[in-house]
Amino acid sequence: MKTVNKIKRHLTWLLLCPFMMLSSSCTDWLDVEMSDNVMENTLFNTNEGYLIALNGIYVGMNDIYGSTLSAGVIDVMAQYYNVTEDLNHNYATYSYYRFNENTFENMSSNVWSRAYALLANVNVLLEHCDEEGAALLPTYYPLVKGEALALRAMMHFDLLRIYGPIYDESTAATECIPYQESSSKDIQPLLPAREVLEKVIRDLNDAAALLATGDPILTEGVKNAVASDDGLDSYDLAYRQLRLNYYAVQALLARAYLWKGDKQNAYRIAKNEIIDKITTDDLVVFPWATEASFMMDLKPDRLFSSEVFFAMYNQNRTIYSSLFSSALSVNSRLTFVGTSLGGSDSKVETFYDDANDWRRSMWDVVTEIIEEGDEDEGEPPTTETSLYFQKYANPESNATYDGTETYCYMTPLIRLSEVYMIAAECASTDEEALGYINTVREHRQCADVSLQDGTRQDLITKEFAREVIGEGQLFFYYKRLAMQSIMSGTTTLEPYQMVLSNYVWPLPSVEEDKRTDVQL
Repeated sequence: MKTVNKIKRHLTWLLLCPFMMLSSSCTDWLDVEMSDNVMENTLFNTNEGYLIALNGIYVGMNDIYGSTLSAGVIDVMAQYYNVTEDLNHNYATYSYYRFNENTFENMSSNVWSRAYALLANVNVLLEHCDEEGAALLPTYYPLVKGEALALRAMMHFDLLRIYGPIYDESTAATECIPYQESSSKDIQPLLPAREVLEKVIRDLNDAAALLATGDPILTEGVKNAVASDDGLDSYDLAYRQLRLNYYAVQALLARAYLWKGDKQNAYRIAKNEIIDKITTDDLVVFPWATEASFMMDLKPDRLFSSEVFFAMYNQNRTIYSSLFSSALSVNSRLTFVGTSLGGSDSKVETFYDDANDWRRSMWDVVTEIIEEGDEDEGEPPTTETSLYFQKYANPESNATYDGTETYCYMTPLIRLSEVYMIAAECASTDEEALGYINTVREHRQCADVSLQDGTRQDLITKEFAREVIGEGQLFFYYKRLAMQSIMSGTTTLEPYQMVLSNYVWPLPSVEEDKRTDVQL
């Protein structure tokens, strides 16, 4: 336990120090109350202050990704789960795309407000990076500025994917969101989707160029090793999976180019800049998950964490307990339709096409007592059987730790298999595409597929859906392809017929009201 406590302390320092240092000043920083120029100048008076500011942004991302833009709301809107009116489910608002309900409006307003608050912090940090006499040390400059630019691009890109149109040449001129590039509090104009995407790609390219000059992931890997017992090792440049490292930025670039419809550049980056470079004779940056790690006794790594390019870190992660736990009632739990792991009425059976698929074993069955029986009358209790998902389940209480269990606190946002699916979609031949698809399947213990099993895009869709459940990417995949027939969450008998307008969230009233007040 000594080792795991030490690793927790250092990870906490690395990512949560804004809450422990500079006390109320850091709270003000995270709340974007920058009227106190003394606080701001004090924060950026040392190299450590820049790291605190950057860490604060990463921590703040948990507020909008967490259970909204990863495992919860956005995945419900992708129709993964059995969320119906009959169940009076807590997430029915999102499953039925009720944009006018207060529940949806409040959630959307929170996403918008928190995202732009974090973006304001990003821009303050960027401005201080290049000010004359900046205290930021040369070793840290490419990392801090590169990560900040990547954060600005990523958050704007996700806002574009949420509030922007289904992107193509006919919709590229649609005004959708502002692109915040300064710390000014002035309301910025809504920009055409094309211009927002161009700025996203520009910032990601600039970030990649900076990180290419100083990111230790390029020569040392993700650096998740426990530091030496003498405490002399530095954690400032470690745990690169918890930061927007060079490869995560390249993956975001590939994602952005594919959104644009530029398959040539998306393929170039996925294949040439990532797949061909992350595995060499000297270094394997993102090794495929092993059976030993996935099946580890008492603390299985169901996230396939060695393959994660970028994840949020939250030592108090509650995704499992609040969304998936077997202890939750059926109207609160996000679950597949069905009452068993097999049979044509179970989505587990129809979703996974290979009985040996490791991902299939993340599901289990729970039986709940709905009404107690009468023992005197010999009446048994009334029970209900349903499924629950264990991807984010915590280790068993009697598990032992060695300090390498970072995955227990991760929420993945970018992973290796997505890069392979991008390469598959953009490859020039079906043969090459199948190679990428089957590489992922082989590392999940699944048999190879061929075009006899479906079209290339159909095979990619199904594999991608299996990979990113609980990670908030399937809704955007469907939106990018303007898919109208998607997998249903409530039945295994027929697909869900999606209304294309449901892919576009309306601007929240918190933003519309501001624009009305200033007549923009």
